[in-house]
Amino acid sequence: MGVTATGTSGARFAAPSSAFADIVLPRLTAAYAAAADPDRAASMRAYMKDVAPFLGLTTPGRRALSRTVLGGTARPDEVDCTALALRCWELPEREYHYFAVDFLRRHVARLSSGFLPVARHLVSTVPWWDTVDALAAHVVGGLVAADPELKADMDAWIEDDDLWVARTALLHQLRYKEDTDTARLFAYCARRAGHPDFFIRKAIGWSLRECAKTDPGAVREFVARERGRLAPLSVREALKNIGP
Repeated sequence: MGVTATGTSGARFAAPSSAFADIVLPRLTAAYAAAADPDRAASMRAYMKDVAPFLGLTTPGRRALSRTVLGGTARPDEVDCTALALRCWELPEREYHYFAVDFLRRHVARLSSGFLPVARHLVSTVPWWDTVDALAAHVVGGLVAADPELKADMDAWIEDDDLWVARTALLHQLRYKEDTDTARLFAYCARRAGHPDFFIRKAIGWSLRECAKTDPGAVREFVARERGRLAPLSVREALKNIGP
C-alpha cells in the first residue's frame, strides 16, 4: 500500500505518494483558510479542551467547501484515501482532521483490512472524542464488518493501554444493529467495567444503549448481572431508553 510504519503500537506513518492527494490538498487548504473565522475558532478550541487549533468553520459551511474541493476529482483508491487522511492529520487545524474523517466514511467500502493500522494511527494521534468516535463507528466498524478476521484485532484493542484505542473497540459495533456480536460486546464492557476514565465508562453505556435498540432483553440481563462492577454512568446510559 505504500505506507511506512515503525513499531506496532503508536506507529508513525508516512503518507504514500498520491496524485489525487496532490490535487486535493492545495485546494482544501486554500478553501478552508479563506473561510476562517478567528473569533469562532477561539471558542471552538476552548470547547474542545484545547486539543487542537481551529479555523472556525461551521460544520455545514465546512462540508459545503469540501464538496467544492472534491468536485471533478476521480474516484479514489485505498492509497489515495490513505495519503489524503495522513496528510490531513499532519495539518494542525482540526477541520482538516474532520475533512479526512468525512472522506474516509464516504469511501470506507474502498478500504481493505490492511487499512486498520492506519485507522489506529488516526485514532491515537491528536485523539479526542470528536474524531475518535466517528472513526470507530464509521471506519473501523466498516472494516471489521467487511472482514470478520479483524475481530481478533478488536480483541487486542480492548486490552490496549491507550484509552482511545480501547474506546474504539467498544464503539466499533455502534451501527451494527441486529448484526451486533452481543457476546463480544458484553465481554468488552465487562472487561473494562472498572476503568476509571469517563470516556471509557461513557462508551460502555453508549454501546449498550445502542445494542438495547435491537436486543433490550439481553442488555437488561447483562446490566443486572454486572451492575456491581459497572460504573453508575455506564448503567444510566445503558438503560436510558429501556428502563431497569
